[in-house]
Amino acid sequence: MPIDPDRFRQTLGRLPTGITVVTFARPDGVAGGASPFGTVHGITVNSFTSLSLVPPLVGVAIDVKARAHALLPALARYGVSILSADQAGISDHFAGRPVPLADDPFEELDGYPVIGAAAAQLVCVVVDQVPVGDHTLVVGRVDHARVADTGSLAYVRGRYGRVEPV
Repeated sequence: MPIDPDRFRQTLGRLPTGITVVTFARPDGVAGGASPFGTVHGITVNSFTSLSLVPPLVGVAIDVKARAHALLPALARYGVSILSADQAGISDHFAGRPVPLADDPFEELDGYPVIGAAAAQLVCVVVDQVPVGDHTLVVGRVDHARVADTGSLAYVRGRYGRVEPV
């Protein structure tokens, strides 16, 4: 018998996860957040993982009920920003709990929008999309990456935390 979804969430909530914002650029004129990169949509995701070193592949799971899921059929590239320890407000903003942001949160990496001041940023080319339960796993080949010397934002037991370099 499968485990109850609430119990499953509570159990896996004991595992600290990193927090990312996945960005999708869209042509101008489509509803969403305007930026110098055209129209950009961002979604906070903690289901992000490295899949392969050679070739460099990552995966991000997008809930089928998320508004961003409708963008997947036309998706060719996406950005991933691993948030820095002080970016909980940005995480909330892109998780559907909008908080006022002082400035445009985006900067570019290889001409693609990512979150500025993040601990790490990647730009990926979509290589596969796999339906997995109530999510779609979007597999991306990492073409560009940039890192900063900062702590990272974590999430455990329903709360934010910090992971600092040792």
